[in-house]
Amino acid sequence: MYRYDHCDQAMVDARVAEFRDQCQRRLDGRLSEDQFKPLRLMNGLYLQLHAYMLRVAIPYGTLSGAQMHILADIADRYDRGYAHFTTRQNVQYNWIRLEDAGDILADLASREMHAIQTSGNCIRNISSDHFAGAAADEVCDPRPYAELLRQWSSFHPEFSYLPRKFKIAVIASPTDRAAMKLHDIGINLVRNNEGELGAAFYVGGGMGRTPMIAPLIREFVPLDQLITYAEACLRVYNRHGRRDNKFKARIKILIHELGADEYRRQVEAEFEHLLAQDIEPPFAELERLREFFGDPGFEDLAEAELDRSDPEFALWADRNTHPHKQPGYVSAIVSLKPVGGIPGDATSAQMRLMADLATQYSFDECRVMHTQNIVLPHVRKADLHALWSRLDEAGLATPNLDQIDDIIACPGLDYCSLANARSIPVAQKISQRFAANGKGDTLGELKLKISGCINACGHHHAGHIGILGVDRKGVENYQLLLGGSEADDTSLAKITGPGFDEDGIVDAVETATDVYLANRADGERFLDTYRRIGMAPFKEALYG
Repeated sequence: MYRYDHCDQAMVDARVAEFRDQCQRRLDGRLSEDQFKPLRLMNGLYLQLHAYMLRVAIPYGTLSGAQMHILADIADRYDRGYAHFTTRQNVQYNWIRLEDAGDILADLASREMHAIQTSGNCIRNISSDHFAGAAADEVCDPRPYAELLRQWSSFHPEFSYLPRKFKIAVIASPTDRAAMKLHDIGINLVRNNEGELGAAFYVGGGMGRTPMIAPLIREFVPLDQLITYAEACLRVYNRHGRRDNKFKARIKILIHELGADEYRRQVEAEFEHLLAQDIEPPFAELERLREFFGDPGFEDLAEAELDRSDPEFALWADRNTHPHKQPGYVSAIVSLKPVGGIPGDATSAQMRLMADLATQYSFDECRVMHTQNIVLPHVRKADLHALWSRLDEAGLATPNLDQIDDIIACPGLDYCSLANARSIPVAQKISQRFAANGKGDTLGELKLKISGCINACGHHHAGHIGILGVDRKGVENYQLLLGGSEADDTSLAKITGPGFDEDGIVDAVETATDVYLANRADGERFLDTYRRIGMAPFKEALYG
């Protein structure tokens, strides 16, 4: 994983000192809230319903054991003993005091971490495939390129105040595990017909109020022009993006209004102009970054079958592991979705355990998934049972990856000042319902996502089943959506019809799964059956 050099550390330390002074001036009354707001947002600090919320950057989701330990320490020292892992591969604390914010950033800086550009109208945390460097299907490890983009975008003077927030994802596999086409820029590293490595650029995706799937803007950008092409995409947006209307300020709206062809034309013109300016970092810099992401010291192991005599372990191994490029290894998924739990939350004790397990079993590395779980990317199969046993003791071994109770959910109205409805209780009730009725085991892959408002932090548009909480005359109401996907077959879910109250939406989800079970063909997922039979049978069952 990437390690800070003296420039990185000096930059982060300077920001800590600067923000500590800004916080003190706010506490002293020398800064008004209106003056302080843009400063705190550029440091990841939000003012929410009950307290400040701090969002910490985890670039491309990668953490060391020591970094996970400091996150646990912060949860104990400054919060209420837990943290929330997000769909942007970040971590959030919901009960922060302003007078502690500078100390928290200093603690983060001591472990090469920060909260810079996790909010505000700037380029946010660069996300990537949580199996990067371990997956057998990738053409290369995408993380060096994500790191290059992180360094390019950090404090970029031209893009510090964009029309709206901006999100970039980088993958290197035909299987999209990062919702790449639902980002402002999605970059897929590919090989062309000559075997050369380059990047396909998808621009203009996003969820929120107006969900859109990013169109392909360029099929192949040579790697030594990656930053230049990204800069061209941003410059066209920065020049023409709407600043007079925040609901029309995202790049997806610009591309929709210009048309993909006209946007592409302007980007290509800007690209040619920038090539003449020679702004691309030296290729030697990319080679330097690659050195940080080499394979760990894998043992030369023969492929072996797991001992499946323990049925509970066998079920977990089937559902919560992913094939590895190295024989004798797997990637192991730590579920943060226990039955009745809060999706994405982990206690400080659980975080310390995951840190220790990463050090002991996964070359001191773990990853945050955008599905709000944690991956230990490099685990020997021979160690898998011992790992599972320790996870099981800590309540972290729920065998539910991609099952109906592996729910993505935003914090909702329990914490968020933007939310219209609660997300957490709905997620808890759904997981409890399907644990009690036993249907979860028969459903197979079924991705359920819940948002408490139209901003879609819970990715409800991309759920096989999505739930959107809205305010209907002061009462929480929940819309049911079907047919979304964030994978390489990206699609946007459609609303079934009138919404439901909190208990009614739980019933509606069960009804939708019953329609699936009654109609599915052999081997079909929920999404496959929905696409084959359409919305009508579901609407009939839901509304009569």
